Amino acid sequence: MSQCCSSPTSSCDSQGLQIHDDVKEYYGKYLKSSKDLKTNACVTPSKPIPKHIREALNEVHEEVSSRYYGCGLVVPECLENCRILDLGSGSGRDCYMLSKLVGQKGYVTGLDMTDEQVQVSRKYIDYHTKKFGYQQPNINFVSGYIEDLKGAGLEDQSNDIIISNCVVNLSPDKKAVLREAYRLLKHGGELYFSDVYSDKPIPNQLRQNKVLWGECISGALCWEDLYHTAEEIGFSPPRLVTSSFITVNNKELEEIIGDYKFVSATFRLFKLPKDSVKEKGLVIYNGGITGYETEMQFDANFTFKEGEVEEVDEELWRILKKSRFSDEFLFQPSGKATSCQKKKEIIRNPFQLANDRQNLPQGPTNNSCCGPKGCC
Repeated sequence: MSQCCSSPTSSCDSQGLQIHDDVKEYYGKYLKSSKDLKTNACVTPSKPIPKHIREALNEVHEEVSSRYYGCGLVVPECLENCRILDLGSGSGRDCYMLSKLVGQKGYVTGLDMTDEQVQVSRKYIDYHTKKFGYQQPNINFVSGYIEDLKGAGLEDQSNDIIISNCVVNLSPDKKAVLREAYRLLKHGGELYFSDVYSDKPIPNQLRQNKVLWGECISGALCWEDLYHTAEEIGFSPPRLVTSSFITVNNKELEEIIGDYKFVSATFRLFKLPKDSVKEKGLVIYNGGITGYETEMQFDANFTFKEGEVEEVDEELWRILKKSRFSDEFLFQPSGKATSCQKKKEIIRNPFQLANDRQNLPQGPTNNSCCGPKGCC
């Protein structure tokens, strides 16, 4: 274990139950809209948003969008006909957007423990069914805890994709969340989630601050712990997608935090068959995935262009070969072809990526992941 390691509090003890109650109160009664937030943990810029996602977000009802508190864009590629679960679905903004993207034959389930949020999300099922032109709803919302998905009636290996948007940090037991997600995923399935991470272990005095916990700061997992926990549970090594520094918009809270640093980062974790072979090789993207017809940024390290040969590491080869992406690529073992590319450094540290991004020339900043309509 690294110096970042810490032991998450069990959600079953009194402290864990108190955290759940505090979070319910903060998101159910204190926050009325994203304007009430005191940090930019939930308004952190993400990568540019493709047109088909912007259009789907713009069709989400205004009340649903106004109560959105996510910290990144949690929309992976290749979604048609998939079954998707959203952990901590809140008002349902991401769920309704995804219900449009998966189509009538796909299905989306949102889970949240805050009654006020679930009520808002359920209120607009009929509205969006008609808005999207569906014959019947392809979405539902259930009450429950992300640490106990079985208690919410969700079955093993029932989902192709699980997403979560700035919610895991609110849990007192992160390991239980990832373990439950692993159980619900089909083989080849993916956990694609955006969350907040710290650069070092958070001390108890910060963890006990209800406002900082509700703002997704003091409950943040140290980033290296994610890799250890994912490996322990059985996931493939996390693939870092995006990362941005978090700033605090409140002087009093800024003084309490001191020199601790935080990022909003998106990772993707895959549940691969145990017997899948690791093999470094060459892949060619066929193109044609909706919204990514000619180019797809898979993670911070690899962007695939239609028809171009790309040498990938062993883990990414397994992921592409054994997941829903298998029909989207041509595969060639490296022993059968010669690649002139130099060995690529794989970026794993979200603070390194955030720093690299910060030092790049700044373009338009209209791709914030929050707001009344989500994106503009």
